[in-house]
Amino acid sequence: MDGRPDGGPGGRRRGGADGEPGGGPGRGPGAASPRRPSWRSLWWGRRRSAVLDVGLALLSAAECALEGVRFSETVALPVPVGVVFGLLAGSVLVLRRRWPVAVVLVSIAITPAEMGFLMAIVGLYTLAASEAPRRVIAALAGMSLLGTLIVTFVRTRQDVAAADFDPGSWYVPVVSVVMSIGLTAPPLLLGLYVGARRRLMESLRERAVSLEQELSLLADRAEQQAQWARTEERTRIAREMHDVVAHRVSLMVVHAAALQAVALKDPQKAVRNAALVGDMGRQALTELREMLGVLRSGEEVVARAAAEPVPLAAVGAAAAAAAEAAEAAEAAVAGEGPSLADLGSLVEQSRVAGMVVELSVQGESRTYRPEVEQTAFRVVQEALTNVHKHAAGAKAWVRVAHREAEIAMQVENGPSRRGAADAGLPSGGNGLVGMRERVSALGGVFVSGPTDAGGFRVSAVLPMESPVGSQGESPVV
Repeated sequence: MDGRPDGGPGGRRRGGADGEPGGGPGRGPGAASPRRPSWRSLWWGRRRSAVLDVGLALLSAAECALEGVRFSETVALPVPVGVVFGLLAGSVLVLRRRWPVAVVLVSIAITPAEMGFLMAIVGLYTLAASEAPRRVIAALAGMSLLGTLIVTFVRTRQDVAAADFDPGSWYVPVVSVVMSIGLTAPPLLLGLYVGARRRLMESLRERAVSLEQELSLLADRAEQQAQWARTEERTRIAREMHDVVAHRVSLMVVHAAALQAVALKDPQKAVRNAALVGDMGRQALTELREMLGVLRSGEEVVARAAAEPVPLAAVGAAAAAAAEAAEAAEAAVAGEGPSLADLGSLVEQSRVAGMVVELSVQGESRTYRPEVEQTAFRVVQEALTNVHKHAAGAKAWVRVAHREAEIAMQVENGPSRRGAADAGLPSGGNGLVGMRERVSALGGVFVSGPTDAGGFRVSAVLPMESPVGSQGESPVV
């Protein structure tokens, strides 16, 4: 028996099995037929529900019509009146999904006429399975039980008296109670069970939809975080490549210019300059290969995560891929990047290229976190590169100060020497921007600008949370 209310105060309307109203196979929403089934315009959402309710109403009307014959004889009414009354009362069952309360009230009203047993059973089941308040269900169920008990008690007592036997004083009450409970309790309990099960299924569906939406949001957020991580990694690698290419190539151009100038006058010096150009080119290629290796490892991690076909696993795969790529990049940078110990060789390369550079270190040398040492090195490297580009022949001063909770570095150059040939190196304007981004990422301070003497000064201060070990010891991780 289909006891799912599709509408009315006792239930909610549900979609039909044939699709949405006005649609159907091969029809669009705007192609509704004028011969639309009338059962859809009432309260049934499905054809099966309408057929079931109409069939139950016909059975109930036939039952009440047969019982109306006996009722008309009992109260001395014409038989057609009793039959019509039974047909009208029994056909009310067709309204059980729209108005289950009205159906139960009609069944209670015709209980004294000993009619509507099918309507009472089906009506109680539909009412209990509906969304009607529990107090209304309890009140109507109690009224139905009381009416059935009274009618059964009176009828049983009349039958016992007409049978001319005495089964005892307990017989009539017990039979009345058992029959009234048997006609009321089963449909009531079954309806309560079906209604509770339907509400549970709806709750589970709603939770599934909510969970799917949350997973979709998490997947979008993870994708955004992965995209952000990829963007940050591209920016970092772009800064690294700029520093490596700009510095090495700048020195190579300077040495090439010197080589061109002294090729005929001093062949030995030309040979030394050519060797330096080759060494710097090889160093630049080595560093570029290291960074390209980091890029390839990150691409392999993302490709493995994208190959997973399970949608739920994609939520964690994006974050895991970004984390794994970041760890690989950090490991590569920490293990193979430059440090403060390489400042001497960096300054010496500029001296060999013809620049007058003075290096001064204040405070006790210590070993810091790899990212801090690399940032300090890159700031000095980029500043010296800018001197090669924009202040040919100028003198430069590199100052590094190890303080209690921070490390400071400053690169200052004087004005260009008159008569010095410009190296003719192009500038993309990314050097100062990259230095500022590096220092700001570590919570430091970066300041740059021209000096009163006509030169340029670059200053940076990096905070130190915990310097580890000394210059000759390995840092403790």
